[in-house]
Amino acid sequence: MGPVIALVGAESTGKTTLAHALALELRSLGRPATRVAEYLREFCDAHGRTPRPEEQAAIADEQWRRIEAAAQDGSTVLADTTPLMIAVYSEFVFGDRSLYPLALERQRHCTNTLLTGLDLAWQPDGLQRDGAQVRGPVDRLVRDALASAALPYSVVYGEGPARTAAAVAALRPLLALPASATPAPDGGPRLRGRCRECLQPACEHLSSALAAKPVVP
Repeated sequence: MGPVIALVGAESTGKTTLAHALALELRSLGRPATRVAEYLREFCDAHGRTPRPEEQAAIADEQWRRIEAAAQDGSTVLADTTPLMIAVYSEFVFGDRSLYPLALERQRHCTNTLLTGLDLAWQPDGLQRDGAQVRGPVDRLVRDALASAALPYSVVYGEGPARTAAAVAALRPLLALPASATPAPDGGPRLRGRCRECLQPACEHLSSALAAKPVVP
């Protein structure tokens, strides 16, 4: 099976855009890459509503089935969310923590996990989005879940090409990407200079401007 890069994070933090950009970047380097879209979006569009509590497990199962199927031919899979996010929202919305054990076990099979930061402006996009006010609490639940299972992850910040560059920098060691791949990210005015190279969650040197930025519009 090919490597699986998991993109997780709160709503409207650029996971889909980043997955598209990474797929293009990897292909430009001669590496077959496939993006697996978020099944929850498909479910909401098909049913015209968000899932009920008893439907969450099946959505998580289908998301993982699609990820595994995409990895069968050896391609690098950009998973535009994983069952972990279903488990997180099951806890956040329904108070149900029962999906965590299997979700974290599946997350453990991912080659790398990228957590998208909260520095992008929230945008409405479909039934599955609740509002900017949920991003902070959801981000914390994701981090807590990964920490509880001792699963490593990298946090990706920046806008546009800078976000893609940050992700490539995080993936370079695991995927053996050439040094000539997308250059080191320019973190911009919100991140201190050393954050352009350091993507580890325990060492997020956010500037006071970003740290103080509210998660509401």
